[in-house]
Amino acid sequence: MEKVNIKIDGKDLVVEAGKTILDIAKENNIDVPHLCYHPDVETAHHCGMCMVDVKGEDGLNYACKTVVEEGMEIITDSEEINAERKKNLDKMLKKHLLECDDCVWMSHCKLLELVKKFEAKPIAQKNEEDKVLQVGKIVFDQTKCIGCENCVNVCPTHFLELDERGRVVPSQDKNKECINCGQCILHCPVGAIEGAGEFEELENVFADKKKTAVVQFAPSIRTSIGEEFGIEAGKIMTGQLVAALKKLGFDFVFDTATGADFTTMEESDELIERTKSGKNLPAMTSCCPAWVKFLEFYYPEFIPNLCTSRSPQAMLGGIVKNYWAKLNNIQPQDVFMVSIMPCVAKKYEIKREELKIDGVFPVDMVLTTRELVRMIKKNGIKLDELDELEADNPLGEASGAGVIYGSSGGVFESALRTAYFKVSGENLPNEMIKEVRGTDNGVKIKELELDGKKIRVCVVSGIKNAKKVMEDLKENPDLYQAVEVMACPGGCIGGGGQSLPTTKEIIKKRSQSLYNIDDKKEIKRAHENKSVQKVYDEFFASEEVRKKILHTYFDQKNKTEIKQLRNSRETL
Repeated sequence: MEKVNIKIDGKDLVVEAGKTILDIAKENNIDVPHLCYHPDVETAHHCGMCMVDVKGEDGLNYACKTVVEEGMEIITDSEEINAERKKNLDKMLKKHLLECDDCVWMSHCKLLELVKKFEAKPIAQKNEEDKVLQVGKIVFDQTKCIGCENCVNVCPTHFLELDERGRVVPSQDKNKECINCGQCILHCPVGAIEGAGEFEELENVFADKKKTAVVQFAPSIRTSIGEEFGIEAGKIMTGQLVAALKKLGFDFVFDTATGADFTTMEESDELIERTKSGKNLPAMTSCCPAWVKFLEFYYPEFIPNLCTSRSPQAMLGGIVKNYWAKLNNIQPQDVFMVSIMPCVAKKYEIKREELKIDGVFPVDMVLTTRELVRMIKKNGIKLDELDELEADNPLGEASGAGVIYGSSGGVFESALRTAYFKVSGENLPNEMIKEVRGTDNGVKIKELELDGKKIRVCVVSGIKNAKKVMEDLKENPDLYQAVEVMACPGGCIGGGGQSLPTTKEIIKKRSQSLYNIDDKKEIKRAHENKSVQKVYDEFFASEEVRKKILHTYFDQKNKTEIKQLRNSRETL
């Protein structure tokens, strides 16, 4: 690793070559103000807050893009530098309408920190030219946009643009579509993009004595929610999460990882059947709604390849309303099922008409990790001080395989653990599949034997990588026999509804914690889960019922209408 000698504010440093001044400053606890910088994005239009003075060069430099060189001398703090920063901050504040109580960055806003640091004066007046637009479950608010273009750079379908005024705008191109992945939300530094909020409606549900309020929480939430309360990334908070949900007013708390065990049971059967018949290969996962919508819009010819098994939240919702509710003498329509998800696209998924069972949606509301955090804080609940509680049974006890659904590679590892056992009677050795784990590689390929046949499994993290794989499959349909795609880099742990900030390093910690849970679980495979076995024995003996509750279908999708709102609080 090449090293260079530099000097920052008179301090001699030996640092890694190829890094930016801002990278080095952050590593050495040197305060260089910044706003639009995100470690995983190459910013196109710089906010100008990280300006520094490099000796021998004319003018000031952006610390976030200037790479260190041997002998470089850098000044990070002077009257000239701070005057330039203040001027750039004032420019941004003229574009940004402060609505702090309704912002995804509410509790840790860098812009407000800069306002205080430089004693700037926010402009609380709306520009009449600014629009608030909604596409699906994503809201694009031009009244807050500073034009950094981070959202444009991370949008995997090139759906976002900057208009002539430098504000974010959805594309009118009929060939470009929003898949509700929410990566734009994670990478916007000023909260100009958000998911459609719903949690305010819950208070009415809690007050309605006729309703039984039931909640399920996704596998990845347990290792991410603590971050919003100052707890280290990846800290496992399952027991505290259950306790918080009970304290908020939910009557019953179930684990979506148990729903994942049902998905695994069905998906493993599909994988075995398709491998034997050779039909509809490669088998493609269908539990990520952003990926499903991407395929339905951009690659409809591959719709038959999607597994018909419902996603874990849809399966668990259907089981709760049609099995658990009847055991407890509750009518399905009297159950209000809420899902806590790391994903904005899950809000879109629950409104798919094809998921209805006897006219009733399995899930009534989806709240993101961030929305749940807001509810918890609003109610004065201190997450880290709660005594741990266990989720309610019989749908609160998941296998380790159900938990790892939250990380890229986890879905097919879970399916293959069970499929391998179903055809061989033996457990799949870890060394045969562990290569599909991890967040570093966008495309991971593993060849293994299933029921005497060799199959190639392809695990894809991120839609940009999925595009490459789909184009390869158009050229060579026999390239893979199984394909898992998670729209968000790293999987659900990096979902668009997750705690902020979300970076590659944070995603790694969340992922590792899920696998740590799996390692410690006595039950590691879906088919070993006695709660799952019980439901199959008591409720899914009929093939007709099983198909009705646990399976769905998919159709080609058209471009979503772009709607204009009066303000960001009015979501559709």
